[in-house]
Amino acid sequence: MTKPTINTGLKLILILLFLAPHLCAYNQQKPVYKFQHDDSLLKTSYFKEASDQQKKLISSLDKEFKDDYKYIYESRFKEVSGLLQSNRAVTDPVAHQYLQSILKKITDVNPELKTLQVRLVFSRDWWPNAYSMGEGTLAVNAGLMINLNNEAELVFVLCHELAHFYLDHSNKAIRKNVEALNSAAFKAEMKRISKQEYNAGKQLDSLVSLVSYGFRRHSRDNEAEADRYAFAFMKRTGYDCNGILTCLRLLDKIDESNFSKPLVLEQVFNFDDYPFKKKWIQKESMIFGQMGNDDSPLAQKEKDSLKTHPDCENRIAFLTDSIRAVEAGKIFIVNEPYFNQLKKDFLVEMTEQLYRDKNLSRNLYYCLLMLQDKENLQFAIYSIARGLNLAYESQKDHRLGMIVGKEGREYAADYNLLLRMFDKIRLNEIADLNNFFCRYYQVLMTGYEGFEEEYSKARKFKTQ
Repeated sequence: MTKPTINTGLKLILILLFLAPHLCAYNQQKPVYKFQHDDSLLKTSYFKEASDQQKKLISSLDKEFKDDYKYIYESRFKEVSGLLQSNRAVTDPVAHQYLQSILKKITDVNPELKTLQVRLVFSRDWWPNAYSMGEGTLAVNAGLMINLNNEAELVFVLCHELAHFYLDHSNKAIRKNVEALNSAAFKAEMKRISKQEYNAGKQLDSLVSLVSYGFRRHSRDNEAEADRYAFAFMKRTGYDCNGILTCLRLLDKIDESNFSKPLVLEQVFNFDDYPFKKKWIQKESMIFGQMGNDDSPLAQKEKDSLKTHPDCENRIAFLTDSIRAVEAGKIFIVNEPYFNQLKKDFLVEMTEQLYRDKNLSRNLYYCLLMLQDKENLQFAIYSIARGLNLAYESQKDHRLGMIVGKEGREYAADYNLLLRMFDKIRLNEIADLNNFFCRYYQVLMTGYEGFEEEYSKARKFKTQ
C-alpha cells in the first residue's frame, strides 16, 4: 500500500472541505435541441472580472500558509471558470435581465449590498440549489428554479446567497480551516499516520471525516446567520416574507421532485405489444428497502444529513415568529408570466444539459416525468428514444455504469426504481423496449427533427 504523504492528505482535505461538486460538461456533436441564445460577450466580461479578482487575490497573499491558500483559491477559480466559460451558465439577454431586475429590487433597498461586486447568473445544472462561490459569483440552478412557486421565494434564495457573500462566510471558513489544518496538533497527527505500515488510508479517512464534521457544523451556523440577514434584506423589498417559510418547506422535500407527481414506470413503459416487466424493478435486497423505510431517530438523523438542504425544520422554527410580525407583501412584483415561462423553459434546458453532461439516468428521469405529465411532449419522446439508444450502445460496450447511477438512500423512491431498472434490464430488452416505444409515438412525432433517426437506430438494435 502506498502511504499518504502529509501534502497529499492535506490537499485531499482542502478539496473535500471547500469545493462544491459540479458536473463537467461534455458537448454532443449534434444536439437537436438548441439552448436559449446566450450572450457570449457577457460571459467574457464576467470571466475577465472574476479572473482579474483572482489575480489580485493571489498577489495579495501573505507568506504564511501561502501555498495552501493559493491551492484553495485556484481550485475555487477553476469551478468559477467551469461555470462562466461553459454552456451551463444562462446569459440569454431576456432571462439574464429578468434575474438582474430581481437583484436590483433587493440592492436598491439595502445600501450595504450595493458595494458588492456580484456576478449573478442562472445555471442549467439540475441539482436543486443556489450558491455563492465566495468571490462574487452567485448562481441559481435550473433544478431549483423549476421547483419555486413565486418571485418571493426566489428573492429569499437570492437574499440568502447575498448574505453569505456579504458576511464573507466562504473566505472566513477557508481561513479558519487552513489555520486548523496547519496547527501543530494536526500536523503531528498527519505525520504519525504517514509512518504507519498498515491502515494508513483508513486513518486518513477518519481524520478527514473528523475535520469535515467540524466544518459542516460551522457551515450550519453560517446557514442560520445567512437566514437572519436574508430576512432583514427581504423585509425591505415589498415581497412577502412568508416566501421564506414556503421556500424552506419546499427545500426540505425538494429531493422528492416537488414540481411533478412521482414517476410511474409501469405506465410510461407499458405497451399492448410489449407490456412492462415487473422484474425490472423488483427488489433483490430487503436491506436496502428496510433502510429506506426505517423511521427510527437515528435513521431520521441520517436521512436529514443526506438531504440537499438539511436542517430546514430548525431554520423554519427560528424564523417563524419574526416573519409573522411583518406585514405581508407581494409574491410577484417584476414579471409573473415570465417567471412561470422560465420554469418551463428551464425544465427542458436542464434536461438537455444532463444529456450533454453524460448523466443519462437523470436525463431520462426528467424526460419520463415530462412524458407522464404531457409537458414538452415531443422533446421528451425524442430524448427518451435517444437516451435508450445510448443506453443500448453503452451497455453493449460495458460502459453503462459510467452514465447511469446506482440506487442510493439520498434519492427519491421513483428515481431509485429507474436506477434499479437500468441495473437489471438486459441488452436485448433495451432494444425491444425502445423499438416499441418509438413505434407507439411515431405518428405524434412525424416531422420532429432527429426522431426518425433514433427510431431507425432502435429498429437496427432490435435485429442485432
